Amino acid sequence: MNREYKPKFLIVSTASWFPIARLAMALAEAGCRVDAVCPPRDPLSKTGVVQRIHFYSGLLPLRSLERAIQKAQPDCLVPGDDLAVRHLHRLHQQAKTMGAAGKDICALIERSFGAPESFPIIAARSAFIELAQKEGVRVPETGVLNDFDDLRKWASKHGFPAMLKANGTTGGAGVKIVRNLTEAEEAFRTLQAPPLLARAAKRALVNQDNSLIWSSLLRRQSVVNIQGYIAGREATSAVACWEGRVLASLHFEVLQKAHAFGPATVMRRIEHPEMTVAAEKLVRRLKLSGLHGFDYMIENGSENAYLIEINPRATQVGHLALGQGRDLPSALHAAVAGQALGASKKLTENDTIALYPQEWVRDPESPYLKSAYHDVPWAAPELMRASLRLRNKRSNRFFRPMADAGTISRPSPVVKLAKSNRDLDF
Repeated sequence: MNREYKPKFLIVSTASWFPIARLAMALAEAGCRVDAVCPPRDPLSKTGVVQRIHFYSGLLPLRSLERAIQKAQPDCLVPGDDLAVRHLHRLHQQAKTMGAAGKDICALIERSFGAPESFPIIAARSAFIELAQKEGVRVPETGVLNDFDDLRKWASKHGFPAMLKANGTTGGAGVKIVRNLTEAEEAFRTLQAPPLLARAAKRALVNQDNSLIWSSLLRRQSVVNIQGYIAGREATSAVACWEGRVLASLHFEVLQKAHAFGPATVMRRIEHPEMTVAAEKLVRRLKLSGLHGFDYMIENGSENAYLIEINPRATQVGHLALGQGRDLPSALHAAVAGQALGASKKLTENDTIALYPQEWVRDPESPYLKSAYHDVPWAAPELMRASLRLRNKRSNRFFRPMADAGTISRPSPVVKLAKSNRDLDF
């Protein structure tokens, strides 16, 4: 391609998640044109870099995504959440049945994600862990629970504690730690059950999120996995890859979280050879393209990294440019544009990153807001206004579930800084 060519990326968001707005800004800064398909009032509309917003319908998701693709004519798709990934995988299946009419959509989705034979493996925790084990990657014991008999057999063989995880959930909402069979049976019953209609209706009315409606109406049960518990420190990797090759990667240890099973709010960048090799093996084996994340537990008393799951999408650190080989947006831009990767800037020399607004929402007086690199998007005043408004709501769509989010009792460091910035009108 011509070196002046600017590839177009279509970001697909169903969850109004703040970090994907940061990724849109990073892709634009890397030289990409950016469109988005998302719900109304999504943070993506506040970035100032998205050229066109396309409407996402939770009731007719595949149709709304197909229309957005037809209008945007993107070179690459970037899903911002797990539901967006599932929609795009289903759209690929649907397009395959359409013959020549679906050829372009199939090609675009395969170009954006990689080999289609990897889609079912990525979608199932147990299948992915089994493949990782075959590739020589360190993993915990993992199984699928179809009924209570499966649970009891697993418990008699492996014991407790254990982790129960429902497929298709995100943000820690479908994860429970269990310490005995009674807790395990109760957790299995809860995680497997279809969402209550009242919950689905509330999500649709309050958050404009219709994603639970069909599962509730059709009484779809979730697939529940069980995984051996690894006592240790949480860690995560984010990679940009293309046709089975890792182009850039970031590895972090989690220092602070929103809540027990929720997203990280403060992380420290690390070098971890085992995590690097694991990511390279799996990207190569699955022939992945695009942005992906891998979650680990680093075992207490050792540096052994146990891979626990894959996130086949952008993660909340994907926008961070931390130097050569650690700038995912620039690496992906170069791959899609067919250009050589140039020099990459480094946002900070501080390896500890306080994510904005995640850590500020968790605790506006957190010491990490001063000691870490606080990743505030000063270049996007409208996005900051949106985050300031959302901070005062207990049900933050970009940061759920949150048990301790309340109103600001006194001016936070971000508000103090924002008031001194002439570009912001508070």
